[in-house]
Amino acid sequence: MRTRDESKNNAIESSSRRINLRRIFSAKKKIVVADDDPAVRDVFMMIFEEAGYDVETIKDGNALLKNNFSKPDLFLIDKLLSGVNGLDVCRQLKEQKATRHIPVVMISASPGIAVQSREAGADDYIEKPFDRNYLLAVIERNISPKEIKPYISKIGIICHLCQ
Repeated sequence: MRTRDESKNNAIESSSRRINLRRIFSAKKKIVVADDDPAVRDVFMMIFEEAGYDVETIKDGNALLKNNFSKPDLFLIDKLLSGVNGLDVCRQLKEQKATRHIPVVMISASPGIAVQSREAGADDYIEKPFDRNYLLAVIERNISPKEIKPYISKIGIICHLCQ
């Protein structure tokens, strides 16, 4: 049985360990968005900043291939980038020791993106056109720490716990 002090700390009991949600969600999460369309990059930046994320936008896949980015909590990569295929970028990120643990979400209007994303090693995908709330839900379920993912669906927490 939890005491009032434990409840006040926004903790969840899980078998033998306690998860402090305030500590987990206090740091601003960073998303790197790779898309060659400046209008699309602007839309993502507005949506994610409004939702409380730190955002870095990249206009082509070469910067990602050269590891020319600040380490994020999640990559959002368009399939069709100038000069390089976003699926190839995903494969490389998942092969590198420094980035293989970072979730990659692919986004595309191309048919078959679900299968192609899975084959490239992506953690998830979003089909264009997309709904803002769906986009944020996909990002949140992939950017959340692994130890609380089971609780997100069980208690209906979708976005921005403890804000």
